[in-house]
Amino acid sequence: MRSYAAALSLGILLSASAASAQTSSQTPVINSTQRLDEATSPDYTAVYCSSFVTDEKLPTDTLLISGQESNAKVIFARGDYVYVNKGSAQGVHVGDRFSVMRPVVEETKVQWFKWQDKLMKAMGTVYKDSGELQITTVQPNVSIAIITRSCDYMQRGDILRPFQERPSPPYKSAAKFDQFAPVSGKAVGMLVVGQEFSQLYGKNSIVYANLGNSQGVKVGDYLRFFRYQGSLAELAPNTKGYQYKLYGFGGTPVRYEWNDLPREVIGEGIVINTSRNAATVFVTYSRIEAYAGDYVEIE
Repeated sequence: MRSYAAALSLGILLSASAASAQTSSQTPVINSTQRLDEATSPDYTAVYCSSFVTDEKLPTDTLLISGQESNAKVIFARGDYVYVNKGSAQGVHVGDRFSVMRPVVEETKVQWFKWQDKLMKAMGTVYKDSGELQITTVQPNVSIAIITRSCDYMQRGDILRPFQERPSPPYKSAAKFDQFAPVSGKAVGMLVVGQEFSQLYGKNSIVYANLGNSQGVKVGDYLRFFRYQGSLAELAPNTKGYQYKLYGFGGTPVRYEWNDLPREVIGEGIVINTSRNAATVFVTYSRIEAYAGDYVEIE
């Protein structure tokens, strides 16, 4: 009996070892110092969760009106079932996909640099990308959908638009960045505001510029960021006259204004969405931090 039990235990051990060896041979081992392949274009989150600015009012005929367990849920997220205000009578079908969005405003009402409010008004309204949902059940005038992707929470009254693929344009090599690049001679604008109304940007940030289709910008274009020393219209920290004099650390006998010295090229980004007067820009390279109010030009 003991010999039988020992043989059985040995058989189980050998089977487990064989299974472990087979699994190990099928699963590649990645060393913690192994360099992974770099991305060649913006990922799904950058493209579909970047939000956008437009001066066109989006139709509000299709809405998220409520959801399962709405008596206890203030907001909805991935995996939740929600209700749509259209059904079979309005042409909705099982499997239909919708993008979810809503207009948002800056609640603090602070103008962070000169002209920011004026530029935002010309660009239009910021629409937040909240995610995506898919219809699972259709009734005559209402449908049930499951939230398949979340960029942010969803809430009652969010706008639904038929899902459309967005392009993910290819990156160019960051090695080609020229911090002393000459003026391109193309349209010039500003970094007006960032995603979530942020004012400070670095690599992988989302920021909105006041250059759009009307100014010749298209998806895949690169925008170069720059600023001038001595300009007091921008958000970037500075002291009046610092470009040619600094108390206790020298100065020059001649005044040098912002337009007397070379500009500072600080970074660049790729355009991933456009409207008439605005572009959504994904920052691909940042030599130093960029601020709202920094200038941009089409490369």
